[in-house]
Amino acid sequence: MDWQRDSKDWPHRERSRFTQAGGLTWHVQVFDGPSAQAPVALLLHGTGASTHSWREVAPLLVQRGYTVIAPDLPGHAFTGMPPGGAGSPQLGLPGMARALHALLQALHATPAMAIGHSAGAAIAIRMALDGLIHPQRIVGINAAVLPLGGLAGPLFSPVAKLMAAAPVVPRLFAWRARDPAVLERLLAGTGSTLDATGNALYHRLVSNPEHAAGALAMMANWNLPQLARDLPHLHTPLDLLVGENDRTVPPAHGALIHDRLAPVARGRLVRLQGLGHLAHEEAPARLVAQIFG
Repeated sequence: MDWQRDSKDWPHRERSRFTQAGGLTWHVQVFDGPSAQAPVALLLHGTGASTHSWREVAPLLVQRGYTVIAPDLPGHAFTGMPPGGAGSPQLGLPGMARALHALLQALHATPAMAIGHSAGAAIAIRMALDGLIHPQRIVGINAAVLPLGGLAGPLFSPVAKLMAAAPVVPRLFAWRARDPAVLERLLAGTGSTLDATGNALYHRLVSNPEHAAGALAMMANWNLPQLARDLPHLHTPLDLLVGENDRTVPPAHGALIHDRLAPVARGRLVRLQGLGHLAHEEAPARLVAQIFG
């Protein structure tokens, strides 16, 4: 996305900065805490989203005494696509974890807490498993950590790779997504109901071909079976917040993830009645209260 064209009313634009790290130009928003010694909370959005999804959560975390760092993931929104495009290792889970580590080093930031939504939770877990971050705990919001079941699981990645390799596909998707009815169906598929601001921001994202290409390439390079096998080796407490109306990640996955964890990493499993996949955007105050509940 083009910063000059697309950012004029972007949420918390005044908190935005661009940082070079790991061969990427990152868009990252930094919310200063109440003091220079404030603990850092790292916020990682899911596939196809951006910093905008934390627009209500980040200020609430500052009120709780945290400095907040929220980047756009590689290829998403205002963060550039890695060198090599859709086939770049930096779009896979280990590569994205290393790229984010480079960003944190450039920002001289050491997260005390990592909060990830959907695929963002998978990245936070991968970073902890690989010793790239050492937070006191990780919070996964509708964590996309386990492979899809049924026929969709084995077929998803190869199909995504084929689509990501065809430059016309993201442009076709973005062109179709300009139709408000298409966005309405996409958001309905999350089980969440957003306000007018949230709908407008997602419309801006999904109708942008470069953002669509980044999201598709991320899905094409994901390897969740390996992460699922590594879950028992996680030593960081993992809290799982599960929206019971989630239509994107099966709510049953929360208990399955929880059961795979070693006792030392088995944090709270919290069910959020009435909320869908985008729970942190639907009810930010309720979600933050659960994080500290």
